[in-house]
Amino acid sequence: QVQLVESGGGLVTAGESLRLSCAASGMQFSLKTLNWFRRAPGKQREFIAGITGGGSTTYADSMKGRFTISRDNAKNTLYLDLISARPEDTAVYYCNTRIVSTNCWGQGIQVTVSS
Repeated sequence: QVQLVESGGGLVTAGESLRLSCAASGMQFSLKTLNWFRRAPGKQREFIAGITGGGSTTYADSMKGRFTISRDNAKNTLYLDLISARPEDTAVYYCNTRIVSTNCWGQGIQVTVSS
C-alpha cells in the first residue's frame, strides 16, 4: 500500500524559513515524479512544485524563488523548503504522486505563518 506522510509543519513567524518532508513507502520511489500542493483557506488547491526521479524540477510561476523542492532517493523522502515565509503561505501542504491512474496523497500538514 502506498503511504505518503508529511512532517515538519507548524507555526512559524513571517520571515522565517522551514522544511517540510514527505516520507514515502510502498512504491518504487526513485522512478516516480513527486509533487507538492497546498490549499489555503478559501482557495483552491494549488500546485507548488514537482520533481522527477532524476531530479528535474518544475515550479509554479508564483512559487519560483520562494520554494525549493528536492528529494533523497536513498531515504525515500521528498522535501520542500519555504524561504522567508509570509502570512499568505498559511495552508495545508500535501505531497502527491501518481500510481497508474490513481493520484496518491498524503494526509497534509498545516503550516501557519504569523505576522
